[in-house]
Amino acid sequence: MTAFWGELIGTAILITLGAGVCAGVNLKKTLSNGSGWIVITFGWGFAVAVAAYSVGKFSGAHLNPALTVALAFTGDLPWKEVPTYIFGQVIGAMIGATIIYFQYLPHWRVTEDPGAKLGTFATGPAIPHTFANLISEIIGTFILVLGILAIGANKFTDGLNPLVVGFLIVSIGLSLGGTTGYAINPARDFGPRLAHALLPIPGKGSSNWGYSWIPIVGPILGGSLGGLFYKAAFLGKTETSLWFIIGAIVVVLAAASVIGKKPQEMVGVEKISA
Repeated sequence: MTAFWGELIGTAILITLGAGVCAGVNLKKTLSNGSGWIVITFGWGFAVAVAAYSVGKFSGAHLNPALTVALAFTGDLPWKEVPTYIFGQVIGAMIGATIIYFQYLPHWRVTEDPGAKLGTFATGPAIPHTFANLISEIIGTFILVLGILAIGANKFTDGLNPLVVGFLIVSIGLSLGGTTGYAINPARDFGPRLAHALLPIPGKGSSNWGYSWIPIVGPILGGSLGGLFYKAAFLGKTETSLWFIIGAIVVVLAAASVIGKKPQEMVGVEKISA
């Protein structure tokens, strides 16, 4: 199996299980409707672990453009391979979201709230505020990449690493996810959001594209910072690109602080999503 197919299949598994737990919690007349945030966070944690176990030996199980770009910045992945990884991740995310559409087929029609339907596919802020939402995604993905690299540096019994990374996802969700639904993964948000826009979901409403850039830009910046910070602080190797990323974050947050004073009204994204 090539890295492309590994990332496609792995991300499809990730979204099938991750968006699946969101659907179970959000959609009416499911047996798990209303079961809450704890169920969401553990569902996503186990989704990451299962996906990583499935394709780790084929592609390294990035399953996330933010991690892929971070590893390219740190020199652990050739830049020429980045587009292949990201393309596989986005296509896989769309496939996983489409599987969930069919899995919960009768529940879309009986669920009246369009926000609950969008929350099954994509993330959204608890309080719409561009600066705050962006910095939440930066912090969450910084911890994600830093944590993954730190976990990888430790010796575990063979095969335990993906499970520990799964619990890292649970930890981030419980501690940091309540602000924006912790996308911390551009493919995880963009692929399902695009599927939401394209699929014939009854009464689905807006796909909220006005917010969609935040779970792309925030994770890319935060993940890259996490990878470069780990290399500088833990390995004593400071890359020039670290200063470039810090500068980019400052510029983007400065621009977001202006936009954040006039937060865009986000329709129907207050429902549980992750």
